[in-house]
Amino acid sequence: MTAPAVQQQTDWTEPGAHPVAPGVHRIPLPLPIPSLHAVNVYVIEDSAGLVVVDSGWAMDDTRTTLERGLRTIGHGLDDVAQFLVTHAHWDHYSQALALRESFGTRVRIGRGEQASIEAFDVSRGLHPRQVEMLRRCGAPGLADEIANLPMDRSERDIPHTRPDGWLDDGERIGLTGRGLDVFATPGHTRGHVVLRDAAAGLLFAGDHVLPHITPSIGLETEPERKPLRSYLESLRLVRDMPDTLLLPAHGPVTPSVHTRVDQLLEHHAERLDAAAAEVRAGHTTAFEVAAALPWTRRRRTLEDLDAFSRMLAVLEIEAHLDVLADRGVLDAHDESGVRRYAVRR
Repeated sequence: MTAPAVQQQTDWTEPGAHPVAPGVHRIPLPLPIPSLHAVNVYVIEDSAGLVVVDSGWAMDDTRTTLERGLRTIGHGLDDVAQFLVTHAHWDHYSQALALRESFGTRVRIGRGEQASIEAFDVSRGLHPRQVEMLRRCGAPGLADEIANLPMDRSERDIPHTRPDGWLDDGERIGLTGRGLDVFATPGHTRGHVVLRDAAAGLLFAGDHVLPHITPSIGLETEPERKPLRSYLESLRLVRDMPDTLLLPAHGPVTPSVHTRVDQLLEHHAERLDAAAAEVRAGHTTAFEVAAALPWTRRRRTLEDLDAFSRMLAVLEIEAHLDVLADRGVLDAHDESGVRRYAVRR
């Protein structure tokens, strides 16, 4: 049963601790990524100490904003007993690690994130595996551009160590008066998890289901080979559960997980059809297909996007083409280190 919606702010990024359900508050935190606007963390009041879902990017502004938000509900940073982190992207994970250094706060994250956490090495650059993947996609110029992206301080000094414990698929986290069920939802990252409070009708969705944007897939230190296949399966997993309020990491709280999942599934079905059509038109690499398709709601060309967005676009199309190959629509083969696609006869 979906929980009754609590009146939300017109601007979801407005600072403060905003109630979303009894004993649960949403605190939006600033980000060094203007396009994402902010990241939501969710504070669950519990007799054993606050439980916070996600944590924000480790920055002074973010820590101060979180501290102020907690103060409005009568708490401080030292009242947080544990962070439950949906995935290892820095805007979700890194501040939990920084606050652990200050307060000894327990940090847990999905077990599937272990490979990426342990492989992270700032000396390798921001996106070393993605550079390799772009070359496979037939985009060597973009690969060089990504390899040479400068790393600013917020990235270079980011804490990225192991958690205190792992969250396992099927685990139930017992809190005072409520339980949180852990579901593995790989796709956005290989170890992404969502937390479901069935009794209260809440889904802490992280970046798995976002109300206004389509989550990227496979952007991590050690990406899985076919992230879109995993993502679509994870969307269907959530769709098969009873509907709940959607508590996303980016964007406002919305009344129905099912409604947004249906939209995301439809979006990817349309992109699969569009990608297949471009291969039928003679484009053979992920880069060629991506360059032929429109991007964003404004239907911009690939070249109109910044380098990071072009990287995401090309890798997303590769993921779509691989799903089409899995479904028998396309054939795929490697030629001089580049993966090429053709319509299956």
